[in-house]
Amino acid sequence: MSLHNKVIWITGASSGIGEALAHALVAKNSKLIISARNGVALQAIKANYPAAQIEVVPFDLLDFDTAPAVVAKAISFFGKIDVLVNNGGISQRSLIAETDFAVDKKIMDVDYFGTIALTKALLPHFIQNQSGHYVTVTSLMGKFGSPYRSGYCAAKHALHGYFDVMRMEHEKDGVAVTLVCPGFVQTNVAINALTADGSPQVKNSETTANGMLLADFIPKMVRAMEQKKFEVYIGKKEVLGIYLKRFLPKYLHTIVMKSKVN
Repeated sequence: MSLHNKVIWITGASSGIGEALAHALVAKNSKLIISARNGVALQAIKANYPAAQIEVVPFDLLDFDTAPAVVAKAISFFGKIDVLVNNGGISQRSLIAETDFAVDKKIMDVDYFGTIALTKALLPHFIQNQSGHYVTVTSLMGKFGSPYRSGYCAAKHALHGYFDVMRMEHEKDGVAVTLVCPGFVQTNVAINALTADGSPQVKNSETTANGMLLADFIPKMVRAMEQKKFEVYIGKKEVLGIYLKRFLPKYLHTIVMKSKVN
């Protein structure tokens, strides 16, 4: 599928993977709708490309009840939406025994329920058009677990279950689903990750700092979108965890327990 002239809506577009994807799609001559809580950052991205077709829709994934109105506004810009990139979310760095339940709930609300609320609100539009593509950014942590990320892993696992069923139920309606599973990528995800009391970690982690460059990650993600792949795993050696979990789960457990997790 060519992304030329496609209307693509990206959540979590103010920084990291979302922002880098927006830059790449401008080069593909896509029509973009960019969303995040930080409206100032979104406007700055739009200002970088005065000749491009970019619209801004700030919103918070926690505002579940506003999802139908946000979807209606997004559709109004170009008359349709071809692709929704569910990229917005937040990570975690805290032990289960020390984490406030409110933090577990917030991670699930943002990463899972916020994504689902927006997805469901857009689904009738995709069904009516008999065409649509959900591109949901999960994580390798949606396929196997790691200490300090219990709530995050749970939310990402949940996304896999939900969108696998979305693909099954609505393939007949022309709806496609691509699950993008990043490993460690050089973004602010660790800096913004929630700690045990809900405050951000503030500092970066060694694994994230040494992760894949966005310049290497984004072309692989774009190619997966164009090919409408079911799932794609993008990272460095941590991708091997997918196959160890599948065939040698106890060995993966041993490796993770011996690793420096941060």
